[in-house]
Formats: sequence, C-alpha cells, structure tokens
Amino acid sequence: MVVTKEVHLPTMEELDTQEVNVSTATLMSAAPYLGKSCENVNSEYMLCRQELNDPRACIKIGKMVTACAMQVFRRIKAECLEEFNQYANCVEKSSGDFVFKNCRKTQMVFDGCMFEKCQLRRPHFGYFCRGRVHRTSSPEPAAPPCPCHSPVPDPTPSLPDCKPRKPARFGGRLFWTND
Repeated sequence: MVVTKEVHLPTMEELDTQEVNVSTATLMSAAPYLGKSCENVNSEYMLCRQELNDPRACIKIGKMVTACAMQVFRRIKAECLEEFNQYANCVEKSSGDFVFKNCRKTQMVFDGCMFEKCQLRRPHFGYFCRGRVHRTSSPEPAAPPCPCHSPVPDPTPSLPDCKPRKPARFGGRLFWTND
C-alpha cells in the first residue's frame, strides 16, 4: 500500500494499549462469555469499521473492546480461576484441534461457577448466529465526496416501437427445443 504525506498515520502513543495476551485454548474457553459481555462494544466497533472503512477512525473503540476483554478475564481470574484453568487445560490438551466434546464435564463446572459467582450464563447454542439490530449513539457518517457516487444520466434512449422482426435466418439459439 502506498501512503502519501497527506495521510495521517496514528502515533505509537495513540496505538498503545494493554494487549490480551492469552493462548488459543484460553481465548476459546472464555469466548462465549467475552462475546456476551462485550457484545455492545464489539458491535459498535464493527459498525465503525463497516461505515467508515478506515481503521484509523476506530482506534478509540478498538481500545474499548480490548479493555472490555481484559475486564472479563480479570473477573474470571478473581471469581473462577481454578475451574477456568481446568477447562482451558482440558481444551488445550484433549485434542490437536481444540475441540470441546472431550471437556463437557469441566465446562459444566466452569459454567456453574460463572453463573453462581458472576451471574453470567453461557449463551445458548446459536446465540451468536442470530441477526440483531444494533442501536448506536454515534453520528451517521458523512457521504463520501467522491463524484463516482453521483447519479449518472442514462445515455441510451429507449427503443422506439418497431415492427415485429422476422425469424432469424439460420434459426435461434434454442433450435433443439423447437418441436
């Protein structure tokens, strides 16, 4: 990608935030709770990325997504660390591709702890596949100044009424369908 001097690139101070530095198994084990707890801020971030088509404009919201994920992990660590570690360890070591089917017992213990101590219930199967309408307070983006979005007049006039045409000299395209 070519960047000219007119393009503002964010500084490292603008981009600097605490990262969620966890393994794949840990992230997959906490994913339903992350998705449910951070649903609004995630939707706001995706809306920003879709509407503005510029990741630089969504840095603040991206930091809010990261902060929400960190908050969920802190809450898990404070309330259900032992149960979560058993579940994440099972997911990591029970198979080579992180399947959950071998870890349903440890998942049930972890889910019970999350409901009992954090009042968070695991979303039902298919919850994240449902369509939703996200209500936002952010302003609607301005229309792009590009002239390519202006309406173009139709250069071809409509065809005049004409006489019926005679059949094609060598038959039509679908000659094999004629009986």
